[in-house]
Amino acid sequence: MTAFTEYKVVHIVEGGCGTIFLGASGLPVQRMEADLNKYVQDGWQVVFQIVEQKRFLLFWKREAVIITLGR
Repeated sequence: MTAFTEYKVVHIVEGGCGTIFLGASGLPVQRMEADLNKYVQDGWQVVFQIVEQKRFLLFWKREAVIITLGR
């Protein structure tokens, strides 16, 4: 198992307008891809990833991805 000396946590959230008007809008996959590609070029590696659902404005649920990076 690789020991990392520093960690970074990235939090990517589904859009709010799509959640309100459509009920769900999905995670911004292209933004997530671009962010991860940028971090990989800086030497970061994905250590852990989780998808969470949170309540949004009483009636809706919104998804978010929490990604832990290490190097």
